[in-house]
Amino acid sequence: MTQHQPLRLHVPEPSGRPGCATDFSYLHVSEAGEVRKPPVDTSHFDTEDLAYSLVRVLDRNGNAVGPWVPDITVTQLRRGLRNMMKTRIFDARMLIAQRQRKTSFYMQCLGEEAIACAHAMAIEPGDMCFPTYRQQGLLLSRDDVSMAEMMCQLMSNERDPIKGRQLPVMYSYKRAGFFTISGNLATQFIQAVGWAMGSAIKGDTKIASGWIGDGATAEADFHTALTFAHVYRAPVILNVVNNQWAISTFQAIAGGESTTFAARGVGCGIASLRVDGNDYLAVYAASRWAAERARSNLGPTLIEWVTYRAGAHSTSDDPSKYRPADDWERFPLGDPIARLKQHLINQNAWSEQEHEQVRLELEAEVAAAQKEAESYGTLLDGHIPSAATMFEDVYAVMPEHLRRQRQQMGV
Repeated sequence: MTQHQPLRLHVPEPSGRPGCATDFSYLHVSEAGEVRKPPVDTSHFDTEDLAYSLVRVLDRNGNAVGPWVPDITVTQLRRGLRNMMKTRIFDARMLIAQRQRKTSFYMQCLGEEAIACAHAMAIEPGDMCFPTYRQQGLLLSRDDVSMAEMMCQLMSNERDPIKGRQLPVMYSYKRAGFFTISGNLATQFIQAVGWAMGSAIKGDTKIASGWIGDGATAEADFHTALTFAHVYRAPVILNVVNNQWAISTFQAIAGGESTTFAARGVGCGIASLRVDGNDYLAVYAASRWAAERARSNLGPTLIEWVTYRAGAHSTSDDPSKYRPADDWERFPLGDPIARLKQHLINQNAWSEQEHEQVRLELEAEVAAAQKEAESYGTLLDGHIPSAATMFEDVYAVMPEHLRRQRQQMGV
């Protein structure tokens, strides 16, 4: 009988821990402009190479090169840069507000601003996004969403549009195509597919865009969403934000080692792309390509956005406990704001002086919104929605037992 070595269980390890530099060679980064762009009516078979390469537009010098260079105006790019800067400034001020105990909790999207901001520009009014808690750029890129109102939600004050029923950062804006954020990971992915199927059943022209993180792809809802999207050719964009870390576990734990998350889409019969998520132009181009596929009844597209969570997972997290403190500074794909800024400077459409001026303008705008929001109360002063609101907006006609409970509370 043949003698075998004892079996061993493989447990993936990150390529960097506190005290040692991360080896980012695992990323398999393609050169800008070298990845081909297929027609929108391509099959999933023809995207296998795209699921392992990396769609990039901006080169090391900030120049736009290759087949994925999008049809986008300088005015749109300037707006995109402002939106990313505004999102970063908003995040920074709200992080400080949490440390001052004006709100209980906050989650930044530091280093990931391009993904939501460029995607927001690529989709149409009426399309519905099913985001996670790190896509605030979808809202901050819109003129019709009030920063002060978003801050009221964070502070759970008397002007909180959700009346204190959600954790901070879990916004809900139906009119802005922003589905209520769920604290249960991965549920929004299957909801996005279902909404898209409903749009198709109604004969509408609106598409859905669902969002999930690399860690949450290990949840069953992720795989269920892919199956339904493929089988029914749902008009949906399936966004996997691979920012390398879940709460404290490296992306390899969720299955990113020696393969890609985009490859899972191809395996399920879905056209898939792997894209530089810190390249505003690449994000816009890939989002437009996927949106056109969905709107043309060509089915779903899965996009893996390769980026890096520069900050903590949340205000409850200390990333220095599980990864090198300087990882973001060494991340090969750089800072999305700095990269788009350099591109616009190359086009003589931006300057260092204008960048500083815009930063100061946005700082003042965000500060004014915070002052307005705090005038309605913060977590510190107890100006919160009345307890009576817990009985409202649930039943068309309030049942008798709830009427009695409300009376017993004296509200």
